[in-house]
Amino acid sequence: MSISRAEVEKVSLLARLSLSDEELDRMTSQLGDILGYVDQLSELDTEQVEPMAHALDFANVFRADAVQSSLDREAALANAPHRDDECYRVPAVLGE
Repeated sequence: MSISRAEVEKVSLLARLSLSDEELDRMTSQLGDILGYVDQLSELDTEQVEPMAHALDFANVFRADAVQSSLDREAALANAPHRDDECYRVPAVLGE
């Protein structure tokens, strides 16, 4: 499978890339090589290959969801640069 320079120009326009003539020539060649490789892969017999979402067999990599005690308010606010008795204090974003 090959790709034309006009197709590369269209793709670069859609991607909002400004490519020089030299870059267009290089990209046409490189994308043609990539498409040729993908075309080679389509020749493989994958009839007996099971589709997968990941190369390794992971079932669940997350820890168990267990209830734990959280930080108390003083510990949570200990490193805050500005705070009051209950909350972080931040500059007003929308005015006063």
